[in-house]
Amino acid sequence: MNHLDELVARYPSLSACRHDIEAAFQALSECYASGGKLMVCGNGGSAADSDHIVGELMKGYLRPRPVPEDMRARLRAADPALGPALAECLQGALPAVNLMAGSALLSAFGNDVSPDLAYAQAAYGHGKKGDVLLGISTSGNASNVRSALVVGRAMGMTTIGLTGRGGGKMAGLCDILVNVPAVRTFEIQELHLPVYHCLCAMVEERFFP
Repeated sequence: MNHLDELVARYPSLSACRHDIEAAFQALSECYASGGKLMVCGNGGSAADSDHIVGELMKGYLRPRPVPEDMRARLRAADPALGPALAECLQGALPAVNLMAGSALLSAFGNDVSPDLAYAQAAYGHGKKGDVLLGISTSGNASNVRSALVVGRAMGMTTIGLTGRGGGKMAGLCDILVNVPAVRTFEIQELHLPVYHCLCAMVEERFFP
């Protein structure tokens, strides 16, 4: 049973999102295959989910991710004392950034310009064409997340939304919308977690077989 089949078996209500989850996986695969990265943003619990996603992608999740032998050799050559331990312990990473993480930037831009545009500024600074921008909002209406998605579209990124039923105002800004079939905030969040865990597992399997 593959990860998506297992997800739907465990959470039958998510069968309605299967096509969109598959599309999100394809977008992430194309992004990483071309040397891009994922940027994620959200507020409150969705900001915590953004951190969670970054943590699963930037190190081993379900599979070992040993660094390639040429990198291991370069580490040993760079420092005979520290290099061997680094070569043994480092893990392959799928580049991902939580736009909430830069508190100095967000607070400075929020104070000097506008809090609603702080994620947009971070996306503009970090992003490039071919990257993926994932916006998480249970309502789909978070203005700061929507502003970041606009920047992503303008820069040629693939925009993905993770929302509740309907997708809210974000729906028109997302190339791919995974709007889980729930309405209450906590129920939406309870479905977001297995969705992004599934995506992380699928992408990891793609690049670390």
